[in-house]
Amino acid sequence: MEMYNPSHPGKILKEVYLKDYNLSVTTFALKIGVSRNTASELVNEHCGVSAEMALKLEKAFNIEANFWLNLQTQYDLWQAKQRVNLDNVEVIAM
Repeated sequence: MEMYNPSHPGKILKEVYLKDYNLSVTTFALKIGVSRNTASELVNEHCGVSAEMALKLEKAFNIEANFWLNLQTQYDLWQAKQRVNLDNVEVIAM
């Protein structure tokens, strides 16, 4: 099921998980083995969740990597649908 304007995974990470575990971005970065800048970029919605990051989040929070990747995919698709013009695309198969 497609969501209407789904949240960026970084927003969910910041507002739910970092908040619930009382983690600063710096502490979070140290715990998952990335730079503070990388963690900050994610939680501030300046980059997306990669497969590698999804694996790190899976281990850190015991939440399957597919969960994080699915959040990212839903966010990316919704964003693309807002800006991509498909008027000049022809149907090839029926």
